[in-house]
Amino acid sequence: MDDDAGTAPEATTDGGGDDGAGRRFRLAYVPGATPAKWVRTWRERLPDVPLELVAVEPCDAERALRDDEADAAILRLPVDRDVLSAIRLYEEAPVVLVSRDHLLAALEPEEPVALDDLADDVLLRPLDDVVPWAGEAGAADDAPQPPGRPADERPATTGDAVVLVAANVGVAVVPQSLARLHHRKDVTYRRLEGAPSAPVALAWVADRDDDLVEEMVGIVRGRTANSSRGRRATAPAEEAAPARERRDRDARGGAGRGGAGTGRGGAGTGRAGAGGGRGGGGAQGRGTPKGRGARGRGGKRR
Repeated sequence: MDDDAGTAPEATTDGGGDDGAGRRFRLAYVPGATPAKWVRTWRERLPDVPLELVAVEPCDAERALRDDEADAAILRLPVDRDVLSAIRLYEEAPVVLVSRDHLLAALEPEEPVALDDLADDVLLRPLDDVVPWAGEAGAADDAPQPPGRPADERPATTGDAVVLVAANVGVAVVPQSLARLHHRKDVTYRRLEGAPSAPVALAWVADRDDDLVEEMVGIVRGRTANSSRGRRATAPAEEAAPARERRDRDARGGAGRGGAGTGRGGAGTGRAGAGGGRGGGGAQGRGTPKGRGARGRGGKRR
């Protein structure tokens, strides 16, 4: 999924619209995540269940789930699979952030940068880094080592790293969504080839997998309302029998009416047959004078 999927809406709590059970659904999301289209689908599909968006930092997302501060979260992998269930949603493309004075800033926006192009640069890797380089949790077996030279100290956050990039202290590699989130006039970015992509997932506590969680899973997976396995999945089944009965009644009534029509058609056919008979008689009548001429009035042959 690219960044056109939409930006995350502001964290809000819908008030007053609880359903009969007073339920709501709390969806946490990390910076750069884009839950907007799924939130819209939820509110269209379950208008009676308020959805609350909870903004969390990347390092705090799992704790928010474990401590029941959220029912599900859109976060970046990896997660603790002993506690959480997760489904991968999309991969975020990595980019390199550079200052406007950096040589790479002179490249065309669509021109990619290779890892080797950063060999002489200081790489600023924040403590909340989400790019799975070699040796990091969740990294692929063929993941590359971080390019460039490591900084003497790692910035605390991605925002801190961006400030240092603007001061031309070094460069940083982040998902494109975070580059856009931390946009500055004195910083730009270019697509970075060969760097690991950052996977984004929907996660929830495995032993708290309820009907509303299943609804959200169905939404992010693109299931329709009728194919959802959540609490709404039973509604079509419950309505199916009455619907079938109505269709059967309509079909029977239509068949009866059609039968009557057929009967009328049959009557019409009968009339056509009678007409045919009359026509036949007329034809025979027209041929009769010949016979009468042959037999004469008395019916005797002359």
